[in-house]
Amino acid sequence: MMPNPSTAWTRKGLNVLRRVRRMILGISPREARVSRRGFRCTDASVADRLERIGRTFIAGTDAALAAGDPEAVSSSLDAIDMNLELRGFAFEGAAMAFALLDRLLPWGRRGDRWRRFLEGAGAPHAYMVHVGAGWARARLGGRTDSWLADADPLLRWLVVDGWGFHEGYFHFPRRVDAHEVPRGLAGYAIRAFDQGLGRSLWFVEGASSERIARTIGGFTAARRSDLWSGVGLACAYAGGVDRAAVLALLEASGSHAVALAQGVAFAATARSRAGNAAPCTDLACEVLVGTSASDAVRATLDAARDLPPDGAEPAYEAWRRRVRERFARVEAR
Repeated sequence: MMPNPSTAWTRKGLNVLRRVRRMILGISPREARVSRRGFRCTDASVADRLERIGRTFIAGTDAALAAGDPEAVSSSLDAIDMNLELRGFAFEGAAMAFALLDRLLPWGRRGDRWRRFLEGAGAPHAYMVHVGAGWARARLGGRTDSWLADADPLLRWLVVDGWGFHEGYFHFPRRVDAHEVPRGLAGYAIRAFDQGLGRSLWFVEGASSERIARTIGGFTAARRSDLWSGVGLACAYAGGVDRAAVLALLEASGSHAVALAQGVAFAATARSRAGNAAPCTDLACEVLVGTSASDAVRATLDAARDLPPDGAEPAYEAWRRRVRERFARVEAR
């Protein structure tokens, strides 16, 4: 009889669990240190914030691996000692763990644990749950479309976004400095990857607007808008800087200010859905979008209504484009 993964771990399950732990060893608490990663961060308070985010993510993976089942993990995630505004990172880590378990312990329908997490405890954090699956894809490889199959039809590109963040976080000399794109990545997936890669720059460059702008300026013009969008999302969701730094980021973004604002609006929408509003998001909306967080969320949700089906332009990109156009009008006024 096939063992039930929701009960105590079998010997085979424990062996696979050890393999899973080896796969996430690169994000152990020690490895999450800014100095260990080699990130270009010169501000001690920013470094502390980024490391706290890393530790919260790891706590989420540990909780999911210990539970082994999405229905059993909710109380463990709630028990993690953290600031409410960091809670989404724990759900992101748990989502990565469940996605890994689905591929390595495929008892029942593949994708079942991750999907049940998305539909259950992780539902308020749907954005982060999709990003977490992208971390698993980065660790295990495989066809991109197979990783998108169980995802939400609109948010599925966040899986590729998560892959891009992972690559920047762990392999920035190749992906950020040398601008390498993973083999086999094509079409809109490259743009989704760059949105996640842009988010990683907030960590790699220590949230420095000057370093971020210089780094993005080294990429081809076609990639810069999506990179700036990712930076905006990270600024509003991860935060860690003061008003002067956010104003400097706005100035540094130049002609990509609207892309930056779109990323901020998506971060605000993710936080609104999860109920974990944060001062960093309010500040980013005020400075980079020119409106309150609640108004940014309202505009983003309005833009998601009656989206066209996926075609030459995915519905997700149509959504992002509408948001950019909305905030371009605000900027013009």
